[in-house]
Amino acid sequence: MPIDHKPFLASLARTPGVYVMRDDARRVLYVGKARSLRARVGSYFKVPHESTRVQLMMSAVEDIEIHRTRTETEALLLESNLIKTLRPKYNILLRDDKSYPYLRLSLTEQYPRLSLYRGRTNVKDKLFGPYASAGAVRTMLAQLQKIIPVRQCDNNTFRNRSRPCLQYQIKRCSGPCVNLISESDYRDDVGRVVKILNGKENEISDNFAQAMDLASENLDFEEAALYRDRILAIRRLQERQYISGGKQDADVVTALSAAGQVLFSIMKIRAGHNLGSRHFFEKNVLDWPIDEVLQKLLIQHYQAHVVPAEVIVSPKIKGASLLEQALCSLGKRAVKVKNQVRGSRAQWLEIALLNANDHLRRQVAADADHLERMKALQALMGRKEPLERIECFDTSHSSGESPVASCVVFDSSGAVPSEYRRFNIRNITPGDDFGAMQQVIDRRIARVMDGEGTRPDLLLIDGGKGQVRMAMDALKAHLATDIAILGVAKGAGRKSGRESFFLPGSSAPIVLDSTSPAHLLVRQIRDEAHRFAITGHRKKRAATRNRSQIEDIPGIGAKKRQALLRFFGGMKLLKDASLEDLVKVEGISVNLAHRLIEHFRTE
Repeated sequence: MPIDHKPFLASLARTPGVYVMRDDARRVLYVGKARSLRARVGSYFKVPHESTRVQLMMSAVEDIEIHRTRTETEALLLESNLIKTLRPKYNILLRDDKSYPYLRLSLTEQYPRLSLYRGRTNVKDKLFGPYASAGAVRTMLAQLQKIIPVRQCDNNTFRNRSRPCLQYQIKRCSGPCVNLISESDYRDDVGRVVKILNGKENEISDNFAQAMDLASENLDFEEAALYRDRILAIRRLQERQYISGGKQDADVVTALSAAGQVLFSIMKIRAGHNLGSRHFFEKNVLDWPIDEVLQKLLIQHYQAHVVPAEVIVSPKIKGASLLEQALCSLGKRAVKVKNQVRGSRAQWLEIALLNANDHLRRQVAADADHLERMKALQALMGRKEPLERIECFDTSHSSGESPVASCVVFDSSGAVPSEYRRFNIRNITPGDDFGAMQQVIDRRIARVMDGEGTRPDLLLIDGGKGQVRMAMDALKAHLATDIAILGVAKGAGRKSGRESFFLPGSSAPIVLDSTSPAHLLVRQIRDEAHRFAITGHRKKRAATRNRSQIEDIPGIGAKKRQALLRFFGGMKLLKDASLEDLVKVEGISVNLAHRLIEHFRTE
């Protein structure tokens, strides 16, 4: 029953708070915050409302919960927490669960190691970043190897070396694993790495220049050339940063809108260096002003990530002081939100806006192209209604070993990775692709009919007439024949672009031009399903093989397996180990050693 809004609004206070809108099934539709609850909630009952999206939402609202707060800042944080917890249909839901990568220096070890790291930031080791992507970290690692030869190998490799590796030969490591550098000299190198990562590369460059001059005076031209190459590597590293100005940390955050979506971009500046950008697209926007959208996105983002001392934003946010208070509360430190900036900060903002505009322009073009392809596929299927959800299934195995099926999802906006699923295939004859496909479709449709997940409009099946007939039988068993099916059969030589398409009940295949929009879309979806299936199969196969070699032996668990591999440096040496060598491993008794030897003999 719709809300009688006049007495309801009269009961609301003119104080800060949060409102939660629900439908008749108590599902949360929208969560919002207000400086004045009466004024903000009352704005939704304007007839007609300016936004058609708001009109659609309000037609389903049956109840509104009110949560009063002491301050607007408290309301802003509560709103973001409720959005994160309840995930309402009409709210902006920033999909930013993946943590940022860091460059990790393991100072707690005798010979510290440089490596890529994701995870908690409250670790004893030294972390630098965060970087926008793992690729940016790997690029930095490669550059640092050319400047300071600090080791990057994992600890297992390091402990089991008896002679220097290739990295030492090409002067990318100083060989601490075989004592080719003293601990004090190695620590000096580590100190230089820290200075470079803290933005003091000019100091290191000057020191290298002095060492190069001294080596030249002593006629040690090979040593001089080494320092010359390191100076050049530092210059290239500085060039990659685009800008180096000041030594402060900051995030440059931009929001742009086009074609009904908002691009939210964050560029990380650490020690004056540009560490890259990360972009997020938000399409669930209720026609709010762009600065209000940016404020909501910022709060959601910094609930999961470290808040820097300075956040530079574009566009300007009205009431930036409120956002500052909220970020100070989240980061437990003083935070400044700025829009009008000069000098190096203005350069950072300019670059961030250029990158964001380029990214948005490419996305809008890609969306238009995808929409054209969806319409072409709709026409091919003879549908009047638009295709809103396509699911594609594929299977992967190695001669019947570790079979895995994938389900990828595409909607009117493109791929929806959060909806991807993998299925472990059970109780079928090894290599029975028909049985595997039938099992996974049966399981998927059974869940749909039980009300789990969204009902697809179209199922894409990797296969020809036989697979299509089998899929149709699975749909009939669940009374779901309104779901369309299209089979994709590989062409001659399994070459991409030569596929044939099969509809249920059709004996002859549909052949499309390889450049047609419908063909391109189906291939794109099929290839994505294939990639996802193969990735899942390889992970399952690796886990199965690794476990079956040792952990299936009674008395051998994960810890003892790890101890054995650490001691012998890998499976090859472990398989060839003698009884005397095996019992040297902590936790390995004579009986266990005998079992291991017997296992490897019969393998």
